[in-house]
Amino acid sequence: MNRSRPSAHPLRRVRVAAAALLVAAAGCGGSGAYLWIDAVPKTMLAAETTSEIHAGDVIGIRVWNQDANSVDRARVRDDGKVSVPFLNDVDAAGSPPAELAKRLEVKLKAFIVNPVVTVIIHERRPVRVSVVGQVSHPGVYDLDASAGVMNAVAAAGGLTPFADASGLFVLRAGYWADDPAPARIRFRYADLRTGKAPASLFRMRPGDIVVVE
Repeated sequence: MNRSRPSAHPLRRVRVAAAALLVAAAGCGGSGAYLWIDAVPKTMLAAETTSEIHAGDVIGIRVWNQDANSVDRARVRDDGKVSVPFLNDVDAAGSPPAELAKRLEVKLKAFIVNPVVTVIIHERRPVRVSVVGQVSHPGVYDLDASAGVMNAVAAAGGLTPFADASGLFVLRAGYWADDPAPARIRFRYADLRTGKAPASLFRMRPGDIVVVE
């Protein structure tokens, strides 16, 4: 199996190490190909970083000297829109706050002379992940932005007595630059429980799937 290019890390030594681990893993039992957490680039350990507004984010819209047109807190709906006085529904998802502010200023010129708008993100959307396999309560869970694998397992009620303590995996889409298939990243439960790096530094991202064998 030739998956050798993590999308966020150009260093050749990391690509070679990842490829070697995958080749070795491909011959192991029923777990299939995987990448040990130790070989994952640091850029892939961190939580999602983006300047754009997403559905589920809580934002504030401040129109200078126009309290009636301002919105203290509004959660961006699943359709990516928020309601703004006089403007009704406005597309917010996919735009950085500064870009949305500029668009709102243009729209508000029909009602206000020289409007000045500021948009801030109060809260980021929850990290929605799936947890399946040998956990007490498999399902889909909303986690804090700083959540790691241990938090996801805890949300699902912990491991069952039948769980393989070295068989925890995270499936992450968008990892490989040239392959749409998700990366399969393997963890040891002991490393997570004791806070050992790099397992303890790994942060969940929306869409991740935790599989406990």
